[in-house]
Amino acid sequence: MPVRRVLSLWFPRLGAERLIRQARGGLDVPLAVLRDTGQMQVISSMNALAEAEGLQVGQPLRDAQAVCPALVTRLQNVQAEAAFLTVLRRWAGKFSPWVAEAPPTGLVIDLTGCAHLFGGEEALLGVVGQDCADLGLTVQAGIADTLGAAWALARFAGQPGPQSHRNGDAIDQEARATRSRAVKRRHWTRGGAPPRVAMPAAPPGRIARPGQTRIALSPLPVAALRLEGDTQEQLSRLGLRRIGDLIGQPRAALARRFGKGLVLRLDQALGAVPEPVSPAKPSFHFAVRMTLPDPIGLEEDIMAGIDRLLPRLCKHLTDKGQGARLVRFQAFRTDQTMQSIEVGLARASDDPDRLRPLLRMKLDEIDAGFGIDMLRLEVIRSEPIHQRRMTGHLDAGRAVSDRLASNTAIDDLIGRVGARIGLERITRRHPASSNIPEKTAQVLAAAWSEPFSGKWPETPTRRPLLMWPPEPVSAPESPVVPDRFRWRGRELELDLALGPERIAPEWWLDDPNWRSGVRDYWRVTCTSGDRLWLFFAHGGAMSAGWFCHGAFA
Repeated sequence: MPVRRVLSLWFPRLGAERLIRQARGGLDVPLAVLRDTGQMQVISSMNALAEAEGLQVGQPLRDAQAVCPALVTRLQNVQAEAAFLTVLRRWAGKFSPWVAEAPPTGLVIDLTGCAHLFGGEEALLGVVGQDCADLGLTVQAGIADTLGAAWALARFAGQPGPQSHRNGDAIDQEARATRSRAVKRRHWTRGGAPPRVAMPAAPPGRIARPGQTRIALSPLPVAALRLEGDTQEQLSRLGLRRIGDLIGQPRAALARRFGKGLVLRLDQALGAVPEPVSPAKPSFHFAVRMTLPDPIGLEEDIMAGIDRLLPRLCKHLTDKGQGARLVRFQAFRTDQTMQSIEVGLARASDDPDRLRPLLRMKLDEIDAGFGIDMLRLEVIRSEPIHQRRMTGHLDAGRAVSDRLASNTAIDDLIGRVGARIGLERITRRHPASSNIPEKTAQVLAAAWSEPFSGKWPETPTRRPLLMWPPEPVSAPESPVVPDRFRWRGRELELDLALGPERIAPEWWLDDPNWRSGVRDYWRVTCTSGDRLWLFFAHGGAMSAGWFCHGAFA
């Protein structure tokens, strides 16, 4: 059985180099990508020119501009960077089928049994470096027996080790009494910042030979174990700055003082605890396009192009057993601009006849401008649908009858109305297990829920058609229904009262609306014709009194 080998790729300038790739002429200026933390903007990524100016990741913008006034900044687009990392994951599939993302700027590849296809691990790293150079990306790689070790080598191998922090107890330090006779020292030996020394460029990758994981990790700093910042600071205070300092320590003492996370990360890096590479599940992507020889602008011509694209798109959906729930139509114009519309379905479908009317309804939102030279249809969201099977004439007739009996007209109506006002605005009500009037039903989105097919639970008395938050009623503070009361600025006179229906609050929940205690509900008919739903609150955390909760039709 071959030894497990893992390759870790780290793109330290992913955010900045993604923007540089989009710039046609390139950016020969210091560039920094900023992340908004809520209180200030800090650098999340930068190019090589900005790094040469002395800028660092995590540095506030105001400090960075003081160091480099010519700095060009752009705000971070987290979604775009995640999509770009997904594209790189598909590229990395050429080295092994087991590729996983290590957000936000890394990839992990299980190379077991694959390196010999590229002439060995050294040659494979050469291919990785050449491909990334062609793509305009900076990459650092590491290969080891474990995922944790490969991650550490990719990010920390070849860097200068942690600086020792002198606190006055080191034997090689200069005594305070001898400083007056010492030669005048340079500023950095008196506690200032050390001079910047040009370090030789580290090679793009580091390889830990099989079985030599412990030797490769020993000189690396403890930050290579993927520890929290507080844990790293505590280890540094105790003088444990390298992984080799931790390997020989008793595990029980480490776990007791720093928690199980430190021991777990150390065991994962050394291979004592397995850490598999879980490749991302391949996502379905359905899209078709049509390039036109001459620009078009008429609505009939655009619809004719959609009629040619829809059967191809639905065939791709049928082959994968998927149905479209959200479809986007894009019209690319000759002036290098694009307009798009989106339509949603209440039930996933791969039938062109159900998609065509929805697209037709929103086609008037497309402005052809100087002409459209390319059309594109893309499925944004898809869902599995029931598989089909071949049947005879009798079964086919029965299937047609069942389909007609199922009445999909409601689903089509929801889709058409949703194309105008939005699917999220169309709701339906389902019963809920609660005696509280405002909780007897729950509101669900009609496009993502099924109609309630059971029997609606019965209530002890009739409920009003209209309900609103309880409104105060001016009446004597007594549980007896008042003959006269004032509500919404009107003087009303009692004609008939039916009740009471006593409803107690749910004592296991702290509902602010029910802190008035037990309620006695009455169906009240006034001489003016108003039919109201009044209740008397007996008082709890709030004072007692009369309130109006709804009205009958």
